Amino acid sequence: MKRIFALTIIIISVFAGRAQTFEELAPTPPMGWNSWNKFGCNVSESLIREMADAMVLSGMRDAGYEYIVIDDCWQISRDEQGNIVPDPERFPSGMKALADYIHSLGLKFGIYSCAGSKTCQARPGSRGYQFQDARTYASWGVDYLKYDWCYNEDQNPKAAYKTMSDALKECGRPIVFSICEWGESNPWEWAKGIGHLWRTTADIRDCYQCVFDWGGLGVLDIIDKQVELWRYAGPGHWNDPDMLEVGNGGMTEDEYITHFSMWAMLAAPLMAGNDLRDMDESTKMILINTDVIAVNQDTKGEQARRFMDMGEHEIWAKSLSDGEVAVCFLNRTDKPWNLNYDWKKQTMYFVRDVNIRKNTYTVYDLWQHKTIGNTDEILREDIPAHGVLMVKLMKK
Repeated sequence: MKRIFALTIIIISVFAGRAQTFEELAPTPPMGWNSWNKFGCNVSESLIREMADAMVLSGMRDAGYEYIVIDDCWQISRDEQGNIVPDPERFPSGMKALADYIHSLGLKFGIYSCAGSKTCQARPGSRGYQFQDARTYASWGVDYLKYDWCYNEDQNPKAAYKTMSDALKECGRPIVFSICEWGESNPWEWAKGIGHLWRTTADIRDCYQCVFDWGGLGVLDIIDKQVELWRYAGPGHWNDPDMLEVGNGGMTEDEYITHFSMWAMLAAPLMAGNDLRDMDESTKMILINTDVIAVNQDTKGEQARRFMDMGEHEIWAKSLSDGEVAVCFLNRTDKPWNLNYDWKKQTMYFVRDVNIRKNTYTVYDLWQHKTIGNTDEILREDIPAHGVLMVKLMKK
């Protein structure tokens, strides 16, 4: 009897301490902060520590943000054994000490590399060193790897990213794998099981609507490219429309609210890209809206669908795990939208298991944080230019 009891304890202990499998690492879209949008190459040990501190003090950690990710320019060379070398002037304590500090705050540590021979800023990439680099990252305590596509030298993207994926799976530490291939080879069609998230477009720019010659896109332009991708997203595998620009100064408050709302609807990773040490109240209000974050982090993991396209105005819907639904009315124009919406007459289809014609739902405004009616009533709201009305339909 004692042997059976002892064996049971051992089995329980093994399963309790079991490391997550690669497929289990991102059950909801990752949330965190990345250095690139605000700081570019101007990264350092002190900056990253201060950002980790600010994530805690601002309340972002408690709202669900957990990854602190250093983007390009932390690496400077390789040593005689081929090991990647951090810039000793900018990171004098080394990456292990930095990771330990971030972990001590209850956060996770992320890093950047590239599938090519060089990174986008011409630092040493990982091509030819994938397994060596993965073991190094594991020894440092890395929890997240963003993997870019510059200097790729005509590699096959699926093969290149699978090589690093295999290296991460064998490195002895669970590491979330972010594929940053810019959507050029439709990674949503092949990257499930290779990575946990994959970029769907060129880099985001801090503007509502704009297209740059080199491929940079504004928020609205990126949203337009997500319309048909909903079928590829789900727990452990996410479409990534790039990092957040909220708080970087290029858009109005309403435009940033639209940006954050639609990323939540799209089940996109929420990776802040601003200076967390110096956030005004508007930026904090947007980034730490727990009602909107809950839509993004819903365990059902469905990406919103655009079920009504009226040209200047759109309506998006996202099914939630509790049998409810998030709905986002998007005003693309420079003029206010005087919404007059009859749920019963105009809503032909939202999502499975939600029948608005037979059942009554409470309409809860996720930005005003209050009930604004129910689905038996006409919804009348003024939606600002470039703004949204984001609501949750809740069972009465």
